[in-house]
Amino acid sequence: MTAFFHTIISEPLYNGLIFLMKTLPFFDAGIIVIIFTIIVKIIMLPLSLKASRAQLEMKSHEKNLQEIKNKYKDNKEEYGRKQLEYYKEKGINPFSSIFILLIQLPILIGLYNIFLKSGLPKVDMTLLYSFVPAPDTINMVFLGLINISEKSIILAIIAGITTYFQISLSTAQAGDLSSQGDIAKAMQTQMKYFFPILMAFIAYTISSAVALYLITSNLFAIGQEIYIKKKYHKSTMVV
Repeated sequence: MTAFFHTIISEPLYNGLIFLMKTLPFFDAGIIVIIFTIIVKIIMLPLSLKASRAQLEMKSHEKNLQEIKNKYKDNKEEYGRKQLEYYKEKGINPFSSIFILLIQLPILIGLYNIFLKSGLPKVDMTLLYSFVPAPDTINMVFLGLINISEKSIILAIIAGITTYFQISLSTAQAGDLSSQGDIAKAMQTQMKYFFPILMAFIAYTISSAVALYLITSNLFAIGQEIYIKKKYHKSTMVV
């Protein structure tokens, strides 16, 4: 499994970063991480858009879900069964937003391998594909201020804050938590408050490079959510 993960995740990420560093030598490594993150987010965009639209669609079912909850409020087992039946009938996945948040974890692990184990700014030639040339030098100081191979409490805190706002906006799109059932409500609440702390901890523990990845990823996701809300909000409110 480790070798498979290394081949599928770590090596492509490493080669992608090195390729950008070679192609754009006038940018420091921090800017390269930002560019790289945007490329990754664009690749994942179709899946993210699908999840965001599903959240808005979820909100259009609030009234019916609340009726189910009121009808079976004294029988939690039956309420849970009816709720799942309703989800299945309407093709609803109440956990799609959580899936999008979790899907970035393999990338974080890959970045961990890159920035903690691969020895940047030195390039490990054994990890490079034959068609990826190594850059002559790599500037690890982001905007001349922060060495992204080291820890930064400031960037880690910003990573946590942007994660919180990204989750808050994402879950808000899904509507009133009270209509979504105990399981979805509990999971969304825990994600909203626990996940930002976890991401800030990971960002600080590993390096500033991971913090930059998280900040850029979160800002991209926030912009995406705002775009989706404006573009699809009216249509998804019609049942």
